[in-house]
Amino acid sequence: MIRNLQDRIHIAGGVEMPGFGLGLYKAKAGEEVYRAVRFALDAGYKHIDTATFYKNEADVGRAIKDSGVPREELFVATKLWPTDFPNARETFEKSLVALGTEYIDLYMLHWPGTDEVLRYRAWDTILGLREKGLIHATGVSNFIADQLADMKKQTGEFPANDQVELHPWFQQRELRSFCKKNGISVTAWGPIFHGHLSEEPLMEEIGGHYGKTAAQATLRWHIQNEIVVIPKSVHQERIISNADVFNFELSAEDMERIDALDGKQRFSWDSTKFDGDAEKARKNANK
Repeated sequence: MIRNLQDRIHIAGGVEMPGFGLGLYKAKAGEEVYRAVRFALDAGYKHIDTATFYKNEADVGRAIKDSGVPREELFVATKLWPTDFPNARETFEKSLVALGTEYIDLYMLHWPGTDEVLRYRAWDTILGLREKGLIHATGVSNFIADQLADMKKQTGEFPANDQVELHPWFQQRELRSFCKKNGISVTAWGPIFHGHLSEEPLMEEIGGHYGKTAAQATLRWHIQNEIVVIPKSVHQERIISNADVFNFELSAEDMERIDALDGKQRFSWDSTKFDGDAEKARKNANK
């Protein structure tokens, strides 16, 4: 379990990843993202998570450059969208340029996609880039256990990390168990469920007991479950507040009470059906 904002966990391949980072999904490209990353780096964050799909890699790169923080102290993660699988190398190279870096610490398939042939061709490309030292760790996002098992079968190795929707309302216990058994680290995107868990009465009660907010109690639940968290925020005070979770510990009883919230709600698409067409998926979800 990490003890501070800079603490790292060991993941496959001998790579060390900070267990707490800044997520940038739905952060507005431009000055909003630039300021958020600068706020985070000034606050001591070392792990920044972005993606080609977010269209803010260049802003992340600019913020890192202007921050003055040495690149080797940082952990930069980005992702390849399914529609870019046929052009994996070119897309990766564009990410390098946008981020202004010579290597990516963790490069992930953002979704499995529905075309297994393209998925594994893209993965082979990523493994080749890792061999050249351009990627330090290879991972995936939004993969279920069966898809992880198939990757092992097809490629001979598991990804180092699986980044998934995970929070008290959707705890992914079976997936977490599978990953732990097979040496795959787990990262929670949306650990506060886009802020909605801040309004969960139980989390408010538990947070208040420790003199903390519901969001801080929620993040602490993840940390004590050894789950990497990348809460998204673009506001300086919230970026600082999110990281103020290392001076208290939830009791076993409170952890169990939070565990009982499981199954209430989830946000993400079905990874076995999502082909990368986000607009189509949104329209279908609203029918």
